[in-house]
Amino acid sequence: MPTAVASGIATRYATALFELAREQDVLDAVADDLAGLDRMIGESADLRRLIESPVLSRDQQGKAVAAIAARAELNDLTGRFLGVLADKRRLFALPDVGRAYRAMLAEHKGEMTAEVISATALDEGQLERVREAVGAFAGRAVSVETEVDPGLLGGLVVRVGSRMLDASLKTKLQHLEQSMRGTG
Repeated sequence: MPTAVASGIATRYATALFELAREQDVLDAVADDLAGLDRMIGESADLRRLIESPVLSRDQQGKAVAAIAARAELNDLTGRFLGVLADKRRLFALPDVGRAYRAMLAEHKGEMTAEVISATALDEGQLERVREAVGAFAGRAVSVETEVDPGLLGGLVVRVGSRMLDASLKTKLQHLEQSMRGTG
C-alpha cells in the first residue's frame, strides 16, 4: 500500500511520463514497459533491493537501471525515465508510478480500472474472463490491475471504483466461523 508521500511523488512522476508519452505517441509502449518492470520487481528480490536501497549511490542505481532497460529492450522514453528516477533518488516509487500511469491511461481511453487480488497469479485466459465479467458489470471497458495475496487461500477480491466484491475463500471461511459461533 503506498504511503501518502510516495503516492504524491508517484502521481507527479506518472503525470510527467504520461504527458511525454502522449507527445511521442508511445502511451501503450510505456504502459507495457511499466507492467513488465512490475513483473520483474515482483519476481526478483535483487531488483526490489536495487529500487528500495538507500545505500546504493545515484550512479550505481543509474547504471543498474540503464542495464536493465537495455536488456529488457524498453522504450527509449521508459529507459530515460528510469534514469531520472535513479538520479532523483525516487526509484522506490516505481511500482506506484506504474499504477498511477496505468490509471491515467485507462481514463484517457475511457476505461475503468479494476483492482483484482487473487491467491495465485492469474493466467491470460483467467484475466480475460475477469476483464469481460467486470466490464459487463461496469458497462464499459475495464483495465485490470492484478495483485497476488496468498492469504486469500482461493477466490478473488475485485475493486472497481468504490465498489468491492470479496469472493475469497478466506472471507467465506471467516463468515462460516462467525455463523457457527452464533449457533453454539
